Amino acid sequence: MTVSDDFTGLTGQFRSELLAHCYRMMGSAADAEDLVQETYLRAWRSYEGFEGRSSVRTWLYRIATNVCLTALERRARRPLPSGLGGPAGDPEAPVVAGPEVPWLRPLPDALLAGEHEDPASVAVSREGIRLAFVAALQYLSARQRAVLIMRDVLQWPAAEVAELLGMTTTAVNSGLRRARAQLAQVLPAEDELAEPAEPGQRALLDRFAAAFENADVSGLADLLRDDVVLEMPPLLTWFAGRADVARFLAAAPVFAAPGRLRLVPVRANGQSAFAAYQREPGGTYHAYAITVPTVTATGIARIVTFFDPGLFGSFGLSAAIPGGLAGL
Repeated sequence: MTVSDDFTGLTGQFRSELLAHCYRMMGSAADAEDLVQETYLRAWRSYEGFEGRSSVRTWLYRIATNVCLTALERRARRPLPSGLGGPAGDPEAPVVAGPEVPWLRPLPDALLAGEHEDPASVAVSREGIRLAFVAALQYLSARQRAVLIMRDVLQWPAAEVAELLGMTTTAVNSGLRRARAQLAQVLPAEDELAEPAEPGQRALLDRFAAAFENADVSGLADLLRDDVVLEMPPLLTWFAGRADVARFLAAAPVFAAPGRLRLVPVRANGQSAFAAYQREPGGTYHAYAITVPTVTATGIARIVTFFDPGLFGSFGLSAAIPGGLAGL
């Protein structure tokens, strides 16, 4: 066995969970993929000096965390629109774009599928990637973010986190308390986000997709919680409350007539999501947006729609589908 084969065999199984870790830190799948590549490059360069004092997994996480912390020194946080200001008061007023903002991006679940990974590694890689949680992490400083992820998501002992970050154990524990307190102010309570059983969730999502495809604003409104939030990066404008969300959607061009949208089920951030295609004059449907609804036992609590056709490639989707295809 060559050194290269040995390295690949020992480290390759951790790629997807390292990707999830870097995504939590960075809020962008593209950035995370770049930093995982940098992590493996650094690990390869220092592999001959690896003495096995820690596990390979711990060693890789140390490298990945430091790579992310270095990257965050020169990159702005990635918010959702609700992280930049209050909701719009008039659903019929012109929306405001924010093309210069480095927005939070969704993470396709398919990127976490590892050919050689055991179920335990896959479970770890999917922990803490829900969109609301990653959005809340953006309120923390880079070091606070690392402390909270390492302690609460990865369950590292405080002493190991302290060694990695060059802190004392006391400082780690103090930083963790502050990070948890900050997250509690912006993250919905777990009981508010309790999901219905699978059959109920699937039925609600089917109705959600049908309402969009049939331009049925009334039917969609019936699925929303009273306190629902609608966010649409790269638009700065966002809405809170069923009435305002329904009024905004009723005036949207894609709701002018049935058949203007086709929704294809996907998974993002460990959640059910949809890739929305918009019908063009020739009848072909073109990539339009990735929309991620948060389904709870009391209805849909949040809809985040990413108006970025460039995301479709990362979900393994084509940029266009023929108008004659049905039942996707």
